Amino acid sequence: MRRIGILGGTFDPPHLGHLLIAEEVRLTLELEEIWFIPTYTPPHKNETKTSATDRINMLDQALDSNPFFKINSIEIERLGKSYTFDTMRTLTNEFPDDKFYFIIGADMVEYLPHWHRIDELVSVVQFVGVKRSGYKLKTEYPVIEVDIPLIDISSSMLRKRLRSHQSVKYLVPDVVTNYIRENKLYGQK
Repeated sequence: MRRIGILGGTFDPPHLGHLLIAEEVRLTLELEEIWFIPTYTPPHKNETKTSATDRINMLDQALDSNPFFKINSIEIERLGKSYTFDTMRTLTNEFPDDKFYFIIGADMVEYLPHWHRIDELVSVVQFVGVKRSGYKLKTEYPVIEVDIPLIDISSSMLRKRLRSHQSVKYLVPDVVTNYIRENKLYGQK
């Protein structure tokens, strides 16, 4: 049985916080792989600012240096709202011998009671909660807590900096920054 971590998100753009969370959880829980699953349309956020193709390309370049990190495009291919329940039901049917660990930030732990079909979801996947400043990991649902170095980076903060032509160096992998500039994303010229 493989033990696989799942990290979902818009990755708009992917940043070093995503990579740090994935690596720390992989090492702490001794997971074989981490699958990054970009959402097509997140159920709890506004639409993404870049195309699915650009987000996958940025993510592919961000993950290239870690052989344990993979992209799974199941939600992009399915289109529509990206409900975790639908994704995990498909993955557990497709890979019945694997055990999945769904990684979420502390902000999402607090939001768990509002997740689509949460009571069924907790029966097919183990949630893993990581700290995020300003949030606690308190919930009635079974969540494994993993301590990680606190790094407060968000994609929305990065988009704002990019629109204002501020540096994102040391916040985003250089290959992603280069991709953003080459493709004139987030208001770059």
